[in-house]
Amino acid sequence: ITYGDWSSDVCSSDLAHAQAMVAETDPQAQALGYKTDTTKADAKKFPKHTSEQKCSNCALYQGKAGSPAGGCGIFAGKQVAANGWCSAWAKKA
Repeated sequence: ITYGDWSSDVCSSDLAHAQAMVAETDPQAQALGYKTDTTKADAKKFPKHTSEQKCSNCALYQGKAGSPAGGCGIFAGKQVAANGWCSAWAKKA
């Protein structure tokens, strides 16, 4: 007896659990100067920023090495771009 393609239900359920990306227009992101591309950070507002500083090498970044995005301790429930940056950046130990 065939009941249908149950795998489609599993896939849609998995998609519901995917985290949204932080938008640069998000008020918290704007307050921290978040950019999805570290080279676009405001040099005048953040003079200590360097292009080597990226979310992927920040102590707050929770993504896997080599992944394009991952969670962040600052932006709960959302993902940041691995090549992004914000003023909360802290070098990984």
